[in-house]
Formats: sequence, structure tokens, C-alpha cells
Amino acid sequence: MKILITGGAGFIGSAVVRRAIADGHEVVNLDALTYSANLENVADVAGSPRYAFEHVDVADGAAVAQVFARHRPDAVMHLAAESHNDRAIEDPLSFVRSNVMGTAVLLDAARSHWNGLSGPAKAAFRFHHVSTDEVFGALGEEGAFCETTPYNPNSPYSASKAGADHLVRAWGRTFGLPIVLTNCANNYGPYQFPEKLIPTVILRALEGKTIPVYGDGRQVRDWLHVDDHADALLLVLEKGRLGETYLIGGDSTQRNIEVVRTLCEHLDRLAPANNPHAERITFVTDRPGHDFRYSIDATKLKDELGWAPRTPLADGLAETVRWYVENHGWWQGIRDRGFHSERLGLVKA
Repeated sequence: MKILITGGAGFIGSAVVRRAIADGHEVVNLDALTYSANLENVADVAGSPRYAFEHVDVADGAAVAQVFARHRPDAVMHLAAESHNDRAIEDPLSFVRSNVMGTAVLLDAARSHWNGLSGPAKAAFRFHHVSTDEVFGALGEEGAFCETTPYNPNSPYSASKAGADHLVRAWGRTFGLPIVLTNCANNYGPYQFPEKLIPTVILRALEGKTIPVYGDGRQVRDWLHVDDHADALLLVLEKGRLGETYLIGGDSTQRNIEVVRTLCEHLDRLAPANNPHAERITFVTDRPGHDFRYSIDATKLKDELGWAPRTPLADGLAETVRWYVENHGWWQGIRDRGFHSERLGLVKA
């Protein structure tokens, strides 16, 4: 299968690219190479004859149409998106452009391409939209999101992803485009850009800086290893029922502060400092509109397609810390480009 993967130089997208190539697929990686993209993430597969790269903005309709014409993919996996909540508070309109307009442009290009197919190729075509559990808003102390949970986004980022989800369903219902959607838990693992919690903690600790924790750190997240996510995404692309949504969780809910303390324990072992790393934990002003708890019920995915996460959180966190410790050159290159995990997203009067 030839798969057009948007955002394939990003964190989750690159994991999907690597997994797809390993599984024998052809991959066309479409990426605008914005600040968090990194072609080093796909360096291990870039030399494959089954890999092609297109430096294209997903919101550029003419360029996207040309990619479809050149490569004639059998399927689309749409992962290109602005994704950092703090950055969405600073610049919400860029999220609307990328996540809402970009999705609409891609959908229309995919529809034109699909309409030009015939026979088995048209019947086999799939458009898989990859989204987030944040579209459902926040949970209280109990419960879990499922596929029928009402949408209730609370941030510019989650609202933009919710808008994209609705567009995908509309293209499916109105135009018949064969679509499938997934909403995932918080991803972690190697190659994650250091603006999210886990790589921020690891790198700031390695650099001897304070380790910021928003609010009191009691927010709860469901943690999903990125390689488990990539496996699930490809499974849904190939075997998911058209028009359906599948939630992908890690079966690993934990408070942020507990994750941070676990990371510090691994850092004490793998990169010891003069004092325990946990002594540098600093509680800082919380993010505006910070959702309290996410948890995913992935029963539908497990029952229909037989998927389950393979990476226990304890093992995944240890492996992730080791990867950042051993891959100094990868993250130092990001630092050299001027990104130092500075705080964003505080609403200014």
C-alpha cells in the first residue's frame, strides 16, 4: 500500500513513517517542516526506495493537489497539525489555519483524487484522520472517554482539532469519502520535541535547570507510548470500519507530578547529578484552561481489531529517559536552533 502521511517529520508522524516502512508499505511524507519537525526523525528510512518526501504545507491547496497527482496514494494518514496547547494560547490563529483549514484542503484534494479512481483502487482507498482525546474536554475524578463522549473542547488547540474532526465526518457523510478517525491519549517516547512535559523534564534536568510543573501537578493523563500508537494507527487504517471512530489509550493513567518524579528517579540512575533531580522540581503558574483529567476507554479498538498497548508506563519512561541521555546530538541540535523550553501560554492582560 502507498500511504500519504502528512506531518511525517513530526513526533507521532515519524513513528508512523518508520513503522509503515518496516511493515513493507510505500510512504510519501508530506511535511511543511515547521519548528517542531525534524527530518532526523526519519533518517533511518529516508534511503529506502519505498520512501519519498514532499516539502509542502498541508494548507497549500495547489501544492497538495500536485502531490496527489504525482504519487497517487492508496490511502492518507493525516497527522499534520499544530499541537502544543501553550503555543495555541500565544497564537491561536495559526492553529486554526493548520488544523482546520489544512484539514479541509487535504480532504478536498483527497476527494478529487478518490473520485478519479475506479474499481478496486477506489474501493480500497482510505482517509484516516488522527486526532486527540482533548476534543472531549476534561473529566472529573472518575470516568473515561469513549467514542460516544460529547465534544467539549476547552482550549484553542482542542477546539481546532474538534473542528477538523467534524470536517472529516462531513466529507464522509456529504461526499462519501471513505474516512476513519482516531482520538489518542497523551503520547510519549523518543524523538518528542522538547515542549511537551516528558522531554521538557528530561532535558532541563540534563542541563541542570529547574523542572517546571504546572499548578500542583495533580492533573491526570493517560500515557500512550508512540510506537504502540503507530501500530494502532496502521491497524485502524487497514482494518477499521469505514465511518467509525476508535479511541486509542495507553491503559496508563497517572498524575503529572508522579510522572515527573518517576523521570527524576530514572535520571538519578542514568545521569546522576550532585543532588537528586527531584530537588529541582518547581511548581509554576498553571496553564489557563488546563484540563484536569483525561482517561480513555479503548474497548472498541480492542474488541474489534484485537489491539492493546504493549509498553507498560514504567518501562516506557525508563526507555525514553535512556534515549534522550544517549542521543545528546539530536536534542542539542534543537537547542542550537534556539529552542530552550521557555515558558509559553500565559495570558497577558
